[in-house]
Amino acid sequence: MAEINHDDPRTMRERMLAGDPYIADDPELAEASMRAEDLTAAYNATTSRQGPLRRQLLEELLGSIGEDTEIRPPLHVDYGTQLSIGARSFANWGLMAADVVSIRIGDDVQIGPNVQLLTPTHPIEAEPRRNKWEAGEPITIGDNVWLGGGVIICPGVSIGENTVVGAGSVVPKDLPANVVAVGNPARIIRDLP
Repeated sequence: MAEINHDDPRTMRERMLAGDPYIADDPELAEASMRAEDLTAAYNATTSRQGPLRRQLLEELLGSIGEDTEIRPPLHVDYGTQLSIGARSFANWGLMAADVVSIRIGDDVQIGPNVQLLTPTHPIEAEPRRNKWEAGEPITIGDNVWLGGGVIICPGVSIGENTVVGAGSVVPKDLPANVVAVGNPARIIRDLP
Protein backbone atom coordinates (compact mmCIF):
# COMPACT_ATOMS: atom_id res chain seq x y z
CA MET A 1 0.00 0.00 0.00
CA ALA A 2 1.19 3.52 -0.79
CA GLU A 3 2.39 5.80 1.97
CA ILE A 4 -0.37 7.58 3.90
CA ASN A 5 -0.42 11.33 3.30
CA HIS A 6 -2.34 12.97 6.14
CA ASP A 7 -2.11 16.39 4.45
CA ASP A 8 -3.71 15.31 1.17
CA PRO A 9 -6.45 17.91 0.40
CA ARG A 10 -8.62 15.52 -1.65
CA THR A 11 -11.79 14.01 -0.23
CA MET A 12 -11.61 10.42 0.94
CA ARG A 13 -13.73 9.42 -2.07
CA GLU A 14 -11.27 11.09 -4.45
CA ARG A 15 -8.39 9.33 -2.73
CA MET A 16 -10.19 5.98 -2.89
CA LEU A 17 -11.02 6.27 -6.59
CA ALA A 18 -7.37 7.10 -7.32
CA GLY A 19 -6.26 3.96 -5.46
CA ASP A 20 -4.54 6.03 -2.78
CA PRO A 21 -4.88 5.48 0.98
CA TYR A 22 -8.21 6.65 2.41
CA ILE A 23 -10.23 6.21 5.60
CA ALA A 24 -12.75 3.44 4.96
CA ASP A 25 -15.43 4.69 7.35
CA ASP A 26 -15.57 8.23 5.94
CA PRO A 27 -19.20 9.53 6.04
CA GLU A 28 -19.38 10.19 2.26
CA LEU A 29 -18.12 6.67 1.54
CA ALA A 30 -20.49 5.21 4.13
CA GLU A 31 -23.42 6.89 2.36
CA ALA A 32 -22.29 5.54 -1.03
CA SER A 33 -21.92 2.08 0.46
CA MET A 34 -25.42 2.22 1.98
CA ARG A 35 -26.82 3.25 -1.42
CA ALA A 36 -25.18 0.18 -2.96
CA GLU A 37 -26.47 -1.98 -0.11
CA ASP A 38 -30.04 -0.76 -0.72
CA LEU A 39 -29.81 -1.40 -4.47
CA THR A 40 -28.24 -4.84 -4.08
CA ALA A 41 -30.86 -5.82 -1.51
CA ALA A 42 -33.59 -4.84 -3.98
CA TYR A 43 -31.79 -6.69 -6.80
CA ASN A 44 -31.18 -9.79 -4.70
CA ALA A 45 -34.89 -9.93 -3.82
CA THR A 46 -35.90 -10.27 -7.49
CA THR A 47 -36.65 -13.45 -9.39
CA SER A 48 -35.80 -14.37 -12.97
CA ARG A 49 -39.38 -13.47 -13.93
CA GLN A 50 -38.55 -9.82 -13.15
CA GLY A 51 -36.00 -9.32 -15.94
CA PRO A 52 -36.79 -5.65 -16.71
CA LEU A 53 -36.66 -4.69 -13.02
CA ARG A 54 -33.35 -6.56 -12.61
CA ARG A 55 -31.89 -4.70 -15.57
CA GLN A 56 -33.09 -1.35 -14.23
CA LEU A 57 -31.53 -2.01 -10.81
CA LEU A 58 -28.21 -3.09 -12.34
CA GLU A 59 -28.10 -0.01 -14.56
CA GLU A 60 -28.64 2.17 -11.49
CA LEU A 61 -26.12 0.27 -9.36
CA LEU A 62 -23.21 -0.46 -11.69
CA GLY A 63 -20.80 1.76 -13.58
CA SER A 64 -21.96 0.04 -16.77
CA ILE A 65 -23.46 -3.23 -17.93
CA GLY A 66 -23.43 -4.52 -21.50
CA GLU A 67 -26.28 -5.82 -23.59
CA ASP A 68 -27.48 -9.37 -22.86
CA THR A 69 -25.38 -9.65 -19.69
CA GLU A 70 -26.87 -11.62 -16.82
CA ILE A 71 -25.88 -11.59 -13.15
CA ARG A 72 -27.70 -14.08 -10.95
CA PRO A 73 -28.50 -12.91 -7.43
CA PRO A 74 -27.14 -12.69 -4.87
CA LEU A 75 -24.69 -10.02 -5.94
CA HIS A 76 -22.51 -8.16 -3.45
CA VAL A 77 -20.56 -4.95 -4.13
CA ASP A 78 -18.92 -2.24 -2.05
CA TYR A 79 -20.14 0.63 -4.21
CA GLY A 80 -21.18 -0.79 -7.59
CA THR A 81 -20.22 2.35 -9.47
CA GLN A 82 -16.67 1.09 -10.07
CA LEU A 83 -17.86 -2.21 -11.62
CA SER A 84 -18.24 -2.35 -15.41
CA ILE A 85 -19.27 -5.52 -17.25
CA GLY A 86 -19.28 -5.96 -21.03
CA ALA A 87 -21.85 -7.51 -23.33
CA ARG A 88 -23.07 -11.13 -23.29
CA SER A 89 -21.32 -11.91 -20.01
CA PHE A 90 -22.72 -14.16 -17.29
CA ALA A 91 -22.09 -14.22 -13.54
CA ASN A 92 -23.55 -17.08 -11.54
CA TRP A 93 -24.82 -16.85 -7.95
CA GLY A 94 -22.76 -15.12 -5.30
CA LEU A 95 -20.49 -12.72 -7.22
CA MET A 96 -18.60 -10.55 -4.70
CA ALA A 97 -17.06 -7.46 -6.32
CA ALA A 98 -15.22 -5.34 -3.75
CA ASP A 99 -15.03 -2.32 -6.04
CA VAL A 100 -13.22 0.41 -4.12
CA VAL A 101 -11.43 1.08 -7.44
CA SER A 102 -12.33 -0.06 -10.93
CA ILE A 103 -13.20 -3.61 -11.86
CA ARG A 104 -13.46 -3.96 -15.63
CA ILE A 105 -14.94 -7.18 -17.03
CA GLY A 106 -14.92 -7.68 -20.80
CA ASP A 107 -17.43 -9.12 -23.24
CA ASP A 108 -18.47 -12.80 -23.28
CA VAL A 109 -17.01 -13.51 -19.81
CA GLN A 110 -18.28 -16.49 -17.83
CA ILE A 111 -18.08 -16.25 -14.02
CA GLY A 112 -18.87 -19.28 -11.88
CA PRO A 113 -20.65 -19.21 -8.52
CA ASN A 114 -19.09 -17.53 -5.48
CA VAL A 115 -16.30 -15.72 -7.34
CA GLN A 116 -14.57 -12.90 -5.45
CA LEU A 117 -13.04 -9.86 -7.18
CA LEU A 118 -11.08 -8.04 -4.48
CA THR A 119 -9.58 -4.59 -5.13
CA PRO A 120 -8.99 -3.34 -1.53
CA THR A 121 -5.53 -3.43 0.02
CA HIS A 122 -4.72 -2.90 3.69
CA PRO A 123 -1.62 -1.79 5.58
CA ILE A 124 0.55 -4.49 7.08
CA GLU A 125 1.27 -2.25 10.07
CA ALA A 126 -1.27 -2.56 12.89
CA GLU A 127 -1.78 1.14 13.72
CA PRO A 128 -2.94 2.34 10.27
CA ARG A 129 -5.16 -0.74 10.01
CA ARG A 130 -6.75 0.08 13.38
CA ASN A 131 -7.33 3.63 12.12
CA LYS A 132 -9.29 2.21 9.12
CA TRP A 133 -6.82 3.15 6.37
CA GLU A 134 -6.98 1.15 3.16
CA ALA A 135 -6.31 1.60 -0.56
CA GLY A 136 -7.14 -0.26 -3.77
CA GLU A 137 -5.68 -1.68 -6.97
CA PRO A 138 -7.88 -2.17 -10.07
CA ILE A 139 -8.82 -5.53 -11.61
CA THR A 140 -9.19 -6.10 -15.36
CA ILE A 141 -10.68 -9.24 -16.90
CA GLY A 142 -10.37 -9.54 -20.67
CA ASP A 143 -12.93 -10.72 -23.21
CA ASN A 144 -14.02 -14.37 -23.27
CA VAL A 145 -12.44 -15.25 -19.90
CA TRP A 146 -13.91 -18.11 -17.86
CA LEU A 147 -13.56 -17.96 -14.07
CA GLY A 148 -14.55 -21.25 -12.43
CA GLY A 149 -16.56 -21.43 -9.22
CA GLY A 150 -14.95 -20.01 -6.10
CA VAL A 151 -12.11 -18.23 -7.90
CA ILE A 152 -10.52 -15.34 -5.99
CA ILE A 153 -8.92 -12.51 -7.98
CA CYS A 154 -6.56 -10.40 -5.84
CA PRO A 155 -5.99 -6.63 -6.03
CA GLY A 156 -4.23 -5.29 -9.11
CA VAL A 157 -4.63 -8.42 -11.26
CA SER A 158 -5.25 -8.39 -15.01
CA ILE A 159 -6.38 -11.51 -16.86
CA GLY A 160 -5.85 -11.68 -20.61
CA GLU A 161 -8.56 -12.58 -23.12
CA ASN A 162 -9.67 -16.21 -23.59
CA THR A 163 -7.97 -17.35 -20.37
CA VAL A 164 -9.58 -20.03 -18.19
CA VAL A 165 -9.08 -20.04 -14.41
CA GLY A 166 -9.95 -23.34 -12.71
CA ALA A 167 -12.44 -23.60 -9.85
CA GLY A 168 -11.12 -22.63 -6.43
CA SER A 169 -8.01 -20.91 -7.77
CA VAL A 170 -6.49 -17.84 -6.10
CA VAL A 171 -4.99 -15.40 -8.61
CA PRO A 172 -2.46 -13.05 -6.96
CA LYS A 173 -0.69 -11.91 -10.15
CA ASP A 174 -1.48 -11.18 -13.80
CA LEU A 175 -2.32 -13.98 -16.21
CA PRO A 176 -1.65 -13.59 -19.95
CA ALA A 177 -4.15 -14.26 -22.72
CA ASN A 178 -4.93 -17.77 -23.95
CA VAL A 179 -3.88 -19.92 -21.00
CA VAL A 180 -5.40 -22.27 -18.44
CA ALA A 181 -4.39 -21.54 -14.84
CA VAL A 182 -5.28 -23.46 -11.67
CA GLY A 183 -4.35 -23.68 -8.00
CA ASN A 184 -3.41 -21.55 -5.03
CA PRO A 185 -1.55 -19.56 -6.10
CA ALA A 186 -2.80 -19.99 -9.65
CA ARG A 187 -0.18 -21.26 -12.06
CA ILE A 188 -0.38 -21.74 -15.81
CA ILE A 189 -0.76 -25.39 -16.76
CA ARG A 190 -1.23 -25.04 -20.51
CA ASP A 191 -1.52 -22.66 -23.41
CA LEU A 192 -4.70 -22.40 -25.46
CA PRO A 193 -4.64 -22.25 -29.26
